[in-house]
Amino acid sequence: MTFRGWKMSETLSITESVCPECLNRIPAARVQYGEDIYLEKECPAHGQFKTIIWRGSPAFSGWVRPKTPSFPKNPFTEVRQGCPFDCGLCPEHEQQSCCVLLEVTQRCDLHCPVCFADAAHCPPPDLTHVEIRAWYQRLLEAGGPFNIQLSGGEPCVRDDLAEIIRIGRSYGFTFFQLNTNGLRIARDLAYLSELKEAGLSTVFLQFDGTRDEIFRTIRGRELLEKKMAVIENCARLDIGVVLVPTLVPGVNTDNIGDILKLALAHMPTVRGVHFQPVSYFGRYPETPTDEMRITIPEVICAIATQTGGLIPASTLCPPGGENALCSFHGNYVLMPDGALKPLTRHKGESCCQPVPAAEGALRSREFVAEHWSTPATSLSVLSGPSFGEWDVFLERKRTHTFCVSGMAFQDAWTLDLERLRDCYIHTASPDGRLVPFCAYNLTNRNGKALYRQTNVVANA
Repeated sequence: MTFRGWKMSETLSITESVCPECLNRIPAARVQYGEDIYLEKECPAHGQFKTIIWRGSPAFSGWVRPKTPSFPKNPFTEVRQGCPFDCGLCPEHEQQSCCVLLEVTQRCDLHCPVCFADAAHCPPPDLTHVEIRAWYQRLLEAGGPFNIQLSGGEPCVRDDLAEIIRIGRSYGFTFFQLNTNGLRIARDLAYLSELKEAGLSTVFLQFDGTRDEIFRTIRGRELLEKKMAVIENCARLDIGVVLVPTLVPGVNTDNIGDILKLALAHMPTVRGVHFQPVSYFGRYPETPTDEMRITIPEVICAIATQTGGLIPASTLCPPGGENALCSFHGNYVLMPDGALKPLTRHKGESCCQPVPAAEGALRSREFVAEHWSTPATSLSVLSGPSFGEWDVFLERKRTHTFCVSGMAFQDAWTLDLERLRDCYIHTASPDGRLVPFCAYNLTNRNGKALYRQTNVVANA
């Protein structure tokens, strides 16, 4: 492909994508210009598209790593039209499920300007307990139990959310993560207590910043006081919290360090921060430009710079389960003097030995269940006889492990089908299929969906 107005640098690899206008499958290439990587593609009907996917260091070449595919144990759909039109999962998907999202409602008590689910816009009726039981049974047939994320919409608008957890536990599911804006659990401690008694493992809290003007821009209203009330209530009930900022350039990307410092100040209740660079599907204000995006290396650089080196870039690593271009993670132990002892380190060079995909998914599932859940009870060794630094470290590792991670979801401009086939975060569709998150939420420039609340779009 030759892109008018651009001097082609090096084509690193070939893949496939979709057209942002018609969602038809089209050829694509990862092309390098200096330290930056673009996804370039051309639709016969709608022309050329070029979108930034990687800016700066760590270097793209040292980040990517090969994987040995792990195909679904029990695929629910056949391969007819090819990726991404046969999701369910199909036999050609190259990763098993790690976390499955159950969207228990499409209702929401916010109307955010940016929303991947376009929640609260003509929501359908909530799923019944009979339908939810069928979901759990279906997940067992797919090879579960998996980690469960209760999502929506806003799941806490349902009064019976605790019963949904209890139903899941009756089917053998043990890890339940609540993806929430926090409005209800900020004001209703009894509701949160019932969720914990039912088996809630952790709260995945939408938390975009430490300033109210950030919330006004991204969520439409001031919410910081309510977010802090969620952390306080979870601390009272010993429920672990992961803060989840959506990063929007020019809005809160200067606030990354302050979010991390706030999280550390509220350990061990806050177990970590999971950054999500903004992606453009569902509901968003305008067609995105490259200036409206922040890429994984830019987030890593901002973490290191804005924390004054407390979290060095070298301690943030490629993922072990999903595609290397999808995420990063770093794990630490917070010591009594405020220092962070890293448990991870990125060597800065691509590994030539393929990583088994199934092994990565299993380790990710186990890590999240262990480290994002309710904090471990301290043995209080620090108040006893003198212990060496190693004993202190081991004790803090039980109670004060801190996780920093991020995930770059794909939209119609950035969708890379090679990445999509590596996805291990799946959404349970109302019709019983398991659909990779980015495929399920994918919409074209005009908001037409590929899977969400629609029939599958045919690839002409």
